[in-house]
Amino acid sequence: MKKLEEYIRDVPDFPKKGIVFKDITTLLKDKDALKRAVDEMYEIVKDLEIDKVIGVESRGFIFSPLLAYKLNAGFVPVRKPGKLPAEVISEEYELEYGTDKLEIHKDAINEGDKVLIVDDLIATGGTAKAVCRMVERLGGEIVGLEFLIELTFLKGREKLKEYNVFSIIKY
Repeated sequence: MKKLEEYIRDVPDFPKKGIVFKDITTLLKDKDALKRAVDEMYEIVKDLEIDKVIGVESRGFIFSPLLAYKLNAGFVPVRKPGKLPAEVISEEYELEYGTDKLEIHKDAINEGDKVLIVDDLIATGGTAKAVCRMVERLGGEIVGLEFLIELTFLKGREKLKEYNVFSIIKY
């Protein structure tokens, strides 16, 4: 049986020169690899008490609703500005080439909700940290952050050291 990382394609110089992009579409198109990835992610968090699973735009949307379903939890999207129709709060975060912003509906998280944040990849941890700040501003309790892929050499986990961070593929 192939290891999950064998399904992931490296794309050099994308989205810019010097970056090797980890393309998960090659894993997603294989029904057995996709099922295994979701099952492995589920096994790590199945014993946690989780009310809401947050998916981070855009590839976090692939895994988070599937995990929410398996965990019998709600799904909450975190999106780029201007994509959510009701009242939102936002958080700006640093990128290696500037800043970006994410938004969440103000009524998406209730005081005391136990929240799992899911994305496809953790690199520097900036995106995930911004989502954590929004969840905490809304009164949610972060029980974990889960990623399909972790780029360990970028040390994103260090930015999130006060949280439980899980990943199933490490580079």
